[in-house]
Amino acid sequence: MNVHEYQGKEVLRQYGVAVPRGHVAFTPEEAVDTAKKLGGDLWVVKAQIHAGGRGKAGGVKLAKSLDEVKQFAEELLGSTLVTHQTGPEGKEVKRLLIEEGCKIEKEYYVGVVIDRSQDRVTMMASSEGGTEIEEVAANTPEKIVKVTVDPAVGLQPFQARQLAYAIGIPKKLANKAVKFMIGLYQAFVDKDGSLAEINPLITTTDGEVMALDAKLNFDSNALYRHKDIVDLRDLSEEDPKEIEASKYDLSYIALDGNIGCMVNGAGLAMATMDIIKHYGGEPANFLDVGGGATAEKVTAAFKIILDDPNVQGILINIFGGIMKCDVIAEGVVEAAKEVGLDRPLVVRLEGTNVEQGKKILNESGLKITAADSMADAAEKIVSLVK
Repeated sequence: MNVHEYQGKEVLRQYGVAVPRGHVAFTPEEAVDTAKKLGGDLWVVKAQIHAGGRGKAGGVKLAKSLDEVKQFAEELLGSTLVTHQTGPEGKEVKRLLIEEGCKIEKEYYVGVVIDRSQDRVTMMASSEGGTEIEEVAANTPEKIVKVTVDPAVGLQPFQARQLAYAIGIPKKLANKAVKFMIGLYQAFVDKDGSLAEINPLITTTDGEVMALDAKLNFDSNALYRHKDIVDLRDLSEEDPKEIEASKYDLSYIALDGNIGCMVNGAGLAMATMDIIKHYGGEPANFLDVGGGATAEKVTAAFKIILDDPNVQGILINIFGGIMKCDVIAEGVVEAAKEVGLDRPLVVRLEGTNVEQGKKILNESGLKITAADSMADAAEKIVSLVK
């Protein structure tokens, strides 16, 4: 689960991580009022969307007067921001972060991720702040320094100090940098983070170490432990189909293709998408109904696929283990009759109660194409769509 920059900074502030003073604004008037309350003569007007690259896309403005704050707020609110992470369709800006200006001396990068090759949390840092870490890794990998954290003791001060010195933070600010990194690590662990990225981390001319930007992602599987994080969820930033899928505990991710997929099991779903591409098609989604799905969940999954206007055909690929083929068949028939099936549908069933499942489909009166294997199913749906 993603949160906005201003929300992530509020979480970090609870752990003693220094961030600039600022508040969210939903109207130009609120933006001006916030700037007045902050005081000073320099403010930053930042578009709040769930995507990186806002600065390069014109979503971050420096205002030197209240009139400019209002002007930039009017320009950004309601506009569509297109970055390298949004795709060509972009994202509409519905809220802004108004922050006090900072006297930046130097920019750095600090990030916390889970290194699955070591089953440990890793903190990495770089002297190349303000640049996407992927670019640094590709062009100057030697400028990325990492430490692996022992979960039994957490991030140790000596490790944080090692990172601070390695990326060139001045010695006089080392203690502040250590406090910053330990606070960042603790927030990541306590809130079940999947990513915490500070880019840039800055040192200021008046001797501060703070997060000028903050990107925090949280493990969706752990949200039941964090009502405060769930409350930060901005549904307007998410695909409506993915929101609907989450209500039924379905694993759904929208893609750009035209062949809808409904599969049980994440591995089988990935293989199904691969074989569709192998035969020249493009999957419209990843959808895993799970090993113990009910007819209700299958019906919901089918509706979600059909709600995608890009879908021109549907492939259902079920291997019945815990999941029974007749349950899938009942859900498919119910959903197809309820919403009206007007696109080609290819079904491949195998496993528990497969004969009962095929019988339900055959006697449904619906136009359904049966397939005997994954390859057969993929070839048929690609052909029908084309």
